[in-house]
Amino acid sequence: MRIGEVAAAAGLPTQTIRFYERKGLLPQPQRGPNGYRVYDAPTLTRLQFIRSGQGAGLTLVEIATILELRGEGATPCAHVRELLSTKLHDLHTRQRELAALECELESLISRSNRLDPADCTDAQICHIIAPPPNA
Repeated sequence: MRIGEVAAAAGLPTQTIRFYERKGLLPQPQRGPNGYRVYDAPTLTRLQFIRSGQGAGLTLVEIATILELRGEGATPCAHVRELLSTKLHDLHTRQRELAALECELESLISRSNRLDPADCTDAQICHIIAPPPNA
């Protein structure tokens, strides 16, 4: 397959495939007599794996470590489980942070409903966000 065919089959732009090659996520393809890249079926499988990994929140660097382990003949399952567990932990942390931010924003909006814009001073810039003078 040529690059356009692989790109269409994978649902990716040709530039993305070239980028993955430069980053080492894809092996350098064979070249035909005309100099065009010639891809095999495992390339399409690898592209689908990369997209699935990104869909699971993995970075290209993390995906590269998985591909490297597999390339060395190792089964990367334990490594993948660790990566995904870390992602889930990070997600839970971020959810707690977002919940705290949500409460803060709701509090500020509620506060804004009780304040009179005429009472806002230049020193406070905006008394919705600035703490009250006696806080």
